[in-house]
Amino acid sequence: MLQATDVRFAYDRQPVLHEVSFDLVAGGVLGILGPNGSGKTTLLRLLGGLLRPQSGRIALDGSDLREIPHATLAQRMAIVPQETQLAFDYSVLEIALMGRYPHLRAFEVEGPEDIALARAALAETGTAELEDRSFMTLSGGEKQRVVIASALSQFGRRAVDAADTSDGQAEVLLLDEPTASLDLGYQLDVTATLRRLNTERSTSMVISTHDLNFAAALCDRVVLLRQGRVLAAGPIGDVLRPDTVRALYDVDAAVERHEAAGHLTVVPLTRRGDAAPGGRAGR
Repeated sequence: MLQATDVRFAYDRQPVLHEVSFDLVAGGVLGILGPNGSGKTTLLRLLGGLLRPQSGRIALDGSDLREIPHATLAQRMAIVPQETQLAFDYSVLEIALMGRYPHLRAFEVEGPEDIALARAALAETGTAELEDRSFMTLSGGEKQRVVIASALSQFGRRAVDAADTSDGQAEVLLLDEPTASLDLGYQLDVTATLRRLNTERSTSMVISTHDLNFAAALCDRVVLLRQGRVLAAGPIGDVLRPDTVRALYDVDAAVERHEAAGHLTVVPLTRRGDAAPGGRAGR
């Protein structure tokens, strides 16, 4: 479905990504794991079509992203940033309606169907009761779920447009550190929301994170990225091991399946030597 092949990228001649390759299958949840500066956010922006690789190829359903019109791509893929900064104060419903822009013609305003789709997206993320609230007054966890709702409304199709898009075309959420800066309770809320979206509407996801336990709770496949290079990629149960955690973070860790949690858990034990935190390859 979404495929990266030998992707290279640099900022002003500073290499960031080196021959990165992996696949996301329809309905899958792929984690991009790595320390700060490993190139995760840059890779996510490339996958979303916001940047173009210097070499290599990123394809959606076999079509190079460079060949897909921006509005068409935006109806299939949505990026949820780590933080949402707004120039003005908006209501929660207005934030959800922002996701409708790929479906509007020039100078067209949102109509009743767009409002209904935005409200449905808020309901799916458990934020419908907040629609009249100011976005700026929400907690971090509430804000994140509202931004996810905006992404879902971006996928929703009007009845008049439904015949133009095959029902077999899966939607893709690209999430950049979706639980960063959230307390434990809101981390669980966001994780549960994403799991439900994947299970109930088969939303495919690529999640950039350095939180190994969050990835273990949600992802079925992972890519380990350090200094812009892929250390390992594959099913999370095969890839997430003490030796790969050591190679990725210079940390000795215990990696075991937690029976109550129902997934792998990672417990950091010791830092190895005087290794500098992360790399400086990318953003």
